[in-house]
Amino acid sequence: MAKGVNFMGYRIAVLLIISCLLLISPGYCAGGSPEPAPVIVVNIKGEIDSSQAALIYRAVKDAQSRKAQAIVVEIDTFGGLVDSAVKIRDLISESPVKTICYVKNRAWSAGALIAISHQHIAMAPGGSIGAAEPIPTTEKTVAALKAEFAATANKNRRNAKVAEAMVDKSLGYPGYAEPGQILALTDYQAMQLGYADLIAANRQELLAHYGLEASSVIEYSSAWQDKMAGWLSEPTMKAVLLTVIFLAVLVEIKTAGMGVAALIGLLAAFVFYAGQWLTGLAGWLELTLFIGGILLLVIELHTPGAGIFGAAGAGCILFSLYQTLGGDAPALTILAVSMLVAVIVFLFIVSRLPSNRLWAKVVLQDAENSQSGFSSSQDYSRFLEREGVAQSLLRPAGIVIIDGTQLDVVSEGQYIKAGVKVKVVSVSGSRIVVRPVIEQ
Repeated sequence: MAKGVNFMGYRIAVLLIISCLLLISPGYCAGGSPEPAPVIVVNIKGEIDSSQAALIYRAVKDAQSRKAQAIVVEIDTFGGLVDSAVKIRDLISESPVKTICYVKNRAWSAGALIAISHQHIAMAPGGSIGAAEPIPTTEKTVAALKAEFAATANKNRRNAKVAEAMVDKSLGYPGYAEPGQILALTDYQAMQLGYADLIAANRQELLAHYGLEASSVIEYSSAWQDKMAGWLSEPTMKAVLLTVIFLAVLVEIKTAGMGVAALIGLLAAFVFYAGQWLTGLAGWLELTLFIGGILLLVIELHTPGAGIFGAAGAGCILFSLYQTLGGDAPALTILAVSMLVAVIVFLFIVSRLPSNRLWAKVVLQDAENSQSGFSSSQDYSRFLEREGVAQSLLRPAGIVIIDGTQLDVVSEGQYIKAGVKVKVVSVSGSRIVVRPVIEQ
């Protein structure tokens, strides 16, 4: 029965893997029939977080598949999470499709980094951009974010000194901000410094300026899948899912492969990778490593691999998780914390389960031992010190006859010819060791 349950667990695992591949296939996009050379318009409003990163990822991938003429990001934000802004910045900067940012009201803080990552910027009347001093304002965070702003501005041929002054108030910018004041630009100031191509009253004016007024528009705004992906990408949620995965592995080993824990672990892995895929953090490499790791573990369970397949499988899974988490020091921290919590919870479960009524119904409580008269194999101890004759060549294993009983034996390492008289010198379970009898 246990083997049947275990086999069922493997079948469920395969189905989950196939479902995961179908969910995250390139066909995932924002519905609707393909239209020739459209303009993709994305609305970002409110706090910048992982859900906004998922939205941009979805729109950028769809823009490439539709061969869109341009991506227009309409932004109105006071700022948000720097790591999410950096993800969006990378997506925009690496997009092969022309990118245009339309600052409808304001693009402050993290929103400013997103804005300057575009090839083109347009401002609405009364709009503003900048004020990107990080919180907490430490020397390290200021230096890191200042470099990010400067590199992004320089890539799009904008004055890097202006971008630096948006982050580091000690710099200032002559005529716009005194040293000690953080730089923020109004619409006309952005035009003067080359941080805006035009001031457009509405989307129609913006599209007309770039020759896109005749193009069809496909509009994106935050949907349930983006919010779910953002929620699953929160550090706490990722740590919880990883803890469940590690805990499932430990419980599966403890319960000798019943399959229930494996199912729970695979479900947690499915949710983890689906969330990271929707935000662009997990790709085919990470998924291939994870699925390959699972297959190697399955091979280890069914073939004598001396632990090689098991170690390789565990290594593939851990490296896949590490890369999906970002492949940096914080990723190692999340992995280490998740493992530690999983071990602590596992030890607690093990200490409690033996007295748990539900556990007693699941696990066989009766034990067959030698004290109760049970034996896992035939008792050959009665042949100890007995003599017999080798029926076949022992090299070193072979057959001997002792008191009319045919026995499978091994020598102490030497070859023994058939017909030679032998004596049993050791019995360990079903292993019988003999040596030749030297005649006096």
